[in-house]
Amino acid sequence: MNDTQAKYPQLRFKGFADPWEQCKLSDISEKSYEKNTYNKYSTVLTNSAEYGIVKQRDFFDKDIANSSNISGYYVVRKNYFVYNPRISNQAKFGPINRNKLDESGIMSPLYLVFTVHDIDESFLETLFQTTTWHRFMYQNGDTGARADRFAIKDSTFMSMPIKVPSLEEQHKLALAFQKLDQTITLHEEKKRQLERLKSALLQKMFANKSGYPVVRFEGFSDEWEERKLGDAVSISSGVTGDATLQDGEYRLTRIESISQGTLNVARLGFTNKKPDQKYLLNLGDILYSNINSLSHIGKVALVDTTGIYHGINLLRFQMRNDVDSEFLFQRLNTTPMKNWAVSHANPAVSQASINQTELSKQPISLPTITEQQKIGSFFKQLDKTIALHQRKLDLLKEQKKGFLQKMFV
Repeated sequence: MNDTQAKYPQLRFKGFADPWEQCKLSDISEKSYEKNTYNKYSTVLTNSAEYGIVKQRDFFDKDIANSSNISGYYVVRKNYFVYNPRISNQAKFGPINRNKLDESGIMSPLYLVFTVHDIDESFLETLFQTTTWHRFMYQNGDTGARADRFAIKDSTFMSMPIKVPSLEEQHKLALAFQKLDQTITLHEEKKRQLERLKSALLQKMFANKSGYPVVRFEGFSDEWEERKLGDAVSISSGVTGDATLQDGEYRLTRIESISQGTLNVARLGFTNKKPDQKYLLNLGDILYSNINSLSHIGKVALVDTTGIYHGINLLRFQMRNDVDSEFLFQRLNTTPMKNWAVSHANPAVSQASINQTELSKQPISLPTITEQQKIGSFFKQLDKTIALHQRKLDLLKEQKKGFLQKMFV
């Protein structure tokens, strides 16, 4: 790309044709040196790569900073920018964000705080979501002594070259990305609401010790029957085999295959030795994590893909005739069922586990097969709606990523 091309974005709004002008960050900003003298401010902020500038208490659910040392923290007023040198998968050179909170706060001296002028603040904020400034960081800094922290002098950082269009085009770009971000936030909130709804219904639509759920579909009133899990399903272990191959003729499940309630085919193992046919999974089987850390005990996945064999470190549940697999899958996802499994697991130092014999004793309440199917179908549809919002979110985020690449230089 020659110098002339570098001044024009690939995609821009109609009516704009002038080249973008290059300047240094120091031309449109100044480092802020204002300290929290006399502890005037007590709201400690953090600069997150995922969530932007947020209150530390909200982000960590507690205060991390030592209140006796915050007099040396920098004051971050509304619309101040902050560079966090902590690197992550989401921020290769650390995040740069604007304080959009309606109050001033303070941040550790490890952060670089700066103010801006003669530029649309939202435009600059969006520019820092692109990768256009990454090359400069790569060429002028390094990871330093700590692998999780990027090292660059403040004076060098402020000399960063950036390209900007006219103020009118800045405003236009800023508004467009603000609307896109609002749409993303809307879908995120809808997804959170559905997840909260599902969590609440999982507690209310399954019977407790009384034998009757709090909420149920019209036409059902019978008491649920208490049974043992081993009477409702056939529990078996998988074939011992090499499931660590990157590729092979036969696909095997492994403990990493369970991902967010689904069987993640991208995380299967492989073997070139054909397992016995009895290990071939059927649609509707449930895979159960019984060996791992205590937080992973009780994780389940419903098999919805054919041609996969049952590997080690996961148990397989095959339904009896009067048990609906979708119902049981949702039932196993409830907090009481998970807590029971964890409380009956052997908390080994390296890997906790619960064996088949113990697990088969787990009590479970079951309604008629007709009511099971009704409940299972309801939650299946709810899961599909949640997944739909997630797919929309993923698409919107990919679209934003593409626009960031093409609309900035």
